Amino acid sequence: MHEASLMQTALEMAVERARVAGASRIHRLCLRVGELSGVVPEALEFAFAALSPGGPADGAVLEIESVAALRRCDSCQAEFEASEGFPECPRCGEWSHRLQSGLELELASLEVS
Repeated sequence: MHEASLMQTALEMAVERARVAGASRIHRLCLRVGELSGVVPEALEFAFAALSPGGPADGAVLEIESVAALRRCDSCQAEFEASEGFPECPRCGEWSHRLQSGLELELASLEVS
């Protein structure tokens, strides 16, 4: 389960950002996870529950925001949902390989004290 190592890294980043802000406790941690990132949100939650006790995030709330996979057409600039099929623009029919979102895995925000 690679989500455990991803969560370990996210917690380390959160602890460092809290330290820089002069805080010692993390109360809320928000992650943005893209639909095409290959990360399973439930596995992140499980890893968080296993890794957070005893540290600065003990008792913290984990929020996971799902980010839709979207493409932008180079021809007509339409933004449309990325499907697993052909990346054809529904407005003009051109092929679009420009992924706008959906691969994210980021620490979006923290609530600390």
